[in-house]
Amino acid sequence: MRPCVLALGLALLVSLGACESSVDRQRAQICRRVVPALAPPETEVKLLRIGTGATLDDVRVDYAVAGRPGQAARQRWVTCSFGSGAELLGLATETGPVNGARLFLLRHYYLDTPEAAVADPGVWTSPAGRAAP
Repeated sequence: MRPCVLALGLALLVSLGACESSVDRQRAQICRRVVPALAPPETEVKLLRIGTGATLDDVRVDYAVAGRPGQAARQRWVTCSFGSGAELLGLATETGPVNGARLFLLRHYYLDTPEAAVADPGVWTSPAGRAAP
């Protein structure tokens, strides 16, 4: 009987770990999709690092933006704050927090659009324009 309980407990832990991993991936994707909306127009975005922020519910994305050829890239960052799931509750950049109206518009009219998916700097596309595996 004991090995059964142990196996059940192990299966439960593995499934909980998979859920957390799924939420972490969703949070990272949301935070990546924020970057092009915050980057200056006519710039190229390059992701440098994605990791945790000051708390476990924060995701920090470090990135660089480059404008004209030969112009030095500027390093920037954004921290996305989440609730218990993958709901974006707050944003901060190197210039300070993003205000409520801008955050509302970003969440409700940009993040879930096809444009945001295409502009996601973490998604590599093949030369044929199809998402790579």
